[in-house]
Amino acid sequence: MFEIKRHSSSNRTVHMLDPLIESLQRLAAERDVSFNLLAVQWCEYAIENMMPAPHTIKQTK
Repeated sequence: MFEIKRHSSSNRTVHMLDPLIESLQRLAAERDVSFNLLAVQWCEYAIENMMPAPHTIKQTK
């Protein structure tokens, strides 16, 4: 389950579609955290939980 953590981070510009920004802004406001904190942790969660790329999966013969 996704859990919001609080910690410091660096700034970087990222371009996102307007509907995604609106959703993140709404979720951040509902949970009383910053937009950036939510976006960073959302990305970390996605990276940690994504499926391996097809070329990195070892095939057994």
